[in-house]
Amino acid sequence: MQKSKLQVKTQNLIKQALIEDVGSGDITTNAIIPADQKADAIILAKEDGVIAGLDVACGVFWQIDKKIKLVSKVKDGAKVKKGQIIATLSGPARGILTGERVALNFLQHLSGIATLTEKFVSKAGRATVLDTRKTIPGMRFLEKHAVKMGGGKNHRFGLYDAVLIKDNHIKLAGGLLKALECPRRLKRALEVEAKTIAEVREAIKGKVDRILLDNMNVKTLRDAVKLCKAAKIKTEASGGVSLENVSAIAKTGVDYISIGALTHSAKALDISLKII
Repeated sequence: MQKSKLQVKTQNLIKQALIEDVGSGDITTNAIIPADQKADAIILAKEDGVIAGLDVACGVFWQIDKKIKLVSKVKDGAKVKKGQIIATLSGPARGILTGERVALNFLQHLSGIATLTEKFVSKAGRATVLDTRKTIPGMRFLEKHAVKMGGGKNHRFGLYDAVLIKDNHIKLAGGLLKALECPRRLKRALEVEAKTIAEVREAIKGKVDRILLDNMNVKTLRDAVKLCKAAKIKTEASGGVSLENVSAIAKTGVDYISIGALTHSAKALDISLKII
């Protein structure tokens, strides 16, 4: 099988995960299973959800033994039901058992993110659901991929690809207008964090492109959005967003809703591997 782009980008991460789990060898499997024994297996959804990370799971088995064949029955981004077969495996039994936990760790974690993202998207109406930088170190690319599979969009990938002026920048610079001086020379879109209506008004005077409305209640959000729309400035709500309040936040008219919970609080989707 040919490596996908996702497998190529994550091969070092997969390698480290296998070193951590397998170390010098799978002593239990190697003691019980003959080296030439073959096996067939299925990867099974044990609850409803959205799948993400199949290529990564495939990459795990690729690194262990290239003779293992994984055939996906769905694609990343697909909704699955409890009991549905996600993929089949065939090949050397030792390799299948040795790669089981690492492959499932990736698949369960990323599918959990995709599943939670889809729940937020379904309640967010016309607002675009965004992720944040609140990711596991080394896993950001994969976790942001999972958000996309759940129907969300990616915010900035890191500190290098977008300007976002936050409260600490403003404090150290001596005010918002001063904080805007140097970034404006970069000729990039400027986003500024605001916590109050007064800060929103100041950001509007600074002629920014987007205002991040941080930890505002629904009434304040509605007032802030009205001001920004009149100034033709995009708005992004952030802070304290949950499945219980995201619909109300979206109804204020914000353009974007960024949610750290998509990546830092997603429950792993229950998925198992069974020898058949």
